[in-house]
Amino acid sequence: MQAVATAALPVFALILTGWLAARGGVLGPAATDALNRYVVYLSLPALLFRAMAQADPAQMHWGFAAAFAGGIAVTFAAIALTRRRYRSLADLSIEGLAASYTNAGYMGIPLCLALLGPASLAPAVIATLLTACVLFGAAISLIEFDQHRDRSLGATLYKVARALARNPLLIAPLLGLASTLSGVAAPAGLDRYLELLAASASPCALVTIGLFLAQAQPGGAGGGVGRLVAGKLLLQPAVTAILAFFVFPMPAMWAWCAVLMSALPIGTGPFMLAQLYGRDARAASRAILLSTVLSVPTVSLLVAWISAHLPS
Repeated sequence: MQAVATAALPVFALILTGWLAARGGVLGPAATDALNRYVVYLSLPALLFRAMAQADPAQMHWGFAAAFAGGIAVTFAAIALTRRRYRSLADLSIEGLAASYTNAGYMGIPLCLALLGPASLAPAVIATLLTACVLFGAAISLIEFDQHRDRSLGATLYKVARALARNPLLIAPLLGLASTLSGVAAPAGLDRYLELLAASASPCALVTIGLFLAQAQPGGAGGGVGRLVAGKLLLQPAVTAILAFFVFPMPAMWAWCAVLMSALPIGTGPFMLAQLYGRDARAASRAILLSTVLSVPTVSLLVAWISAHLPS
C-alpha cells in the first residue's frame, strides 16, 4: 500500500487536479489546447531526448519491445477483426487503436519513474515510441488507405512518413539516440535547460489529462465502449505479461515496466485521430473517460503487486 500511496495516488491526484480546475472554471478549453501543445512540443520532447541521450544501447533489452508490441498487436487485432461487419476500415482502425493505445507518455513515464525509479525511463521511452509513433503511424496508414484507395501505396506511405517526420515525440528521442551513438554530448548549459524543461513534462501532462476528461462526454458507455475498455485494461496487459515473462527473456524490472505500461488507460490519440479524419469520436472520448476512471483501482492494485514482487 505504501507503493500505491507514493507512486499511483500522486499521479491520479494530478489528473484530478486538472479535472477540478476545468470544472471550477480555473482553466478553460483554451488552456487544455495550450497546455497540451506545451507538453507535446516542448516538455515531453525534452524528456525523451535526455532519456535517450543518457541511455546505454548495450543495456537495452529488445525483448521488451517485442513483448510490448505483441500486446498492442493482439489487442488491436482482437478488437478490429471481431467487430461486426459492414464497418469501414477507418472506423475499425480507430476502434483497434482505442483499445491498444496506452497513455504512455503522459501517464506511463511519471508512474514508472515513481514506482521503478530512473532505470525504468529507457523502457518507458521505448513504450512511448511504439505507442505514439509505430501504432499511431500504422493506424494512420490504414485510414489513409481506406479513404484513398484510388491512390498509390507510395503516395499513402509518403503522407504517413511526412506526418511522422514532423512529430516531435519521434524526432526528439531519435536525436537523443544519435547523440548517444556519436558520443557528442550536449553542452552543460543546454543540458541544464533541457533538464528544467523536462521536469515539467510529468505534472503538466497529468493535469492535461484531467482537463481533457472534464470535457469528455460521460454518457453512453454501451457495449462498444465496454469492449474497448476491456481490451485496454484486461486483454493488453494479460498478453504483454505472458510475452514478457514466458516468451521474451528480459530483466524483471523491464518485464514489470512492460506490464505496467500496457495496463494504463487509453490515451487521447484515438480521439484526436477520429476528429482529424471526421469520424465519430464519441466512443473514443467515452472510452478514454471510462478507462481512466476504472484504472484508478486496477492500476493501484497492479502497482501494489509489482511493489511486492520487486527485489528489495
